Amino acid sequence: MKYKSIPALRRVIGAVLALLALVVIGYLVAAWVGSTIPQNSGWTPPEDGVDIMVETNGAHTSIIVPIVSDQKDWREIFPSAARAVPSGTMPTHIAIGYGEREVFLHVPTWGDLKPGTALRIATVGGDALLRVSHYVRPAPSEHHRPLRITRDQYAELVAAIETAVPDLSPEQIREEFHGTYVDDTYYRALGSYTMINTCNTWVGDQLAEAGIPMGLWTPLAGGVMKWIPEPGGQAGS
Repeated sequence: MKYKSIPALRRVIGAVLALLALVVIGYLVAAWVGSTIPQNSGWTPPEDGVDIMVETNGAHTSIIVPIVSDQKDWREIFPSAARAVPSGTMPTHIAIGYGEREVFLHVPTWGDLKPGTALRIATVGGDALLRVSHYVRPAPSEHHRPLRITRDQYAELVAAIETAVPDLSPEQIREEFHGTYVDDTYYRALGSYTMINTCNTWVGDQLAEAGIPMGLWTPLAGGVMKWIPEPGGQAGS
């Protein structure tokens, strides 16, 4: 009886693995299709405006904005933007990204991601944080792609990002969190991180809200970056 149950168990395991493979493949196909459906087609960068960047490390994307502009002083929301970077220089820009709390604070690399954490995020999601990175005059590159938008668009982008930031009463101080990357500061965010509302979905949604060409659903970094031209190139190059 014991040995007869082994083939049945193997069939069950095989069926489960096949189902998981189908789910992953289906998700990747949906992500590709969703990121290909255009929003804000026909837009062209203005001659004059506000210069932002979209950055990626291949898995995660963020939006880089000037700390101080006519439209917004980010030091009013993120206190870390008013502090010097480790070299002692004051930052000129911040990168704002969205992500899952436990991953941001306790998972420095994908190899450190525990199976239980990955399963929880894949099924029910988790609390969200905003990650703020600090830069001094960031240089354009393949992974830091500049984009000039109108001042009105930048005001819309600011407003979109602010919808993820919890309101504070006048006497409250915004709480800061620190994780495995000492140069980054984390702040509470509204909403939840899920496989539908990923870090990259959030970035794509903020850019689309400002009228910038973007895919309809961008859960993967490549789905965002294919809409942002490389320096001296074209989107998708």
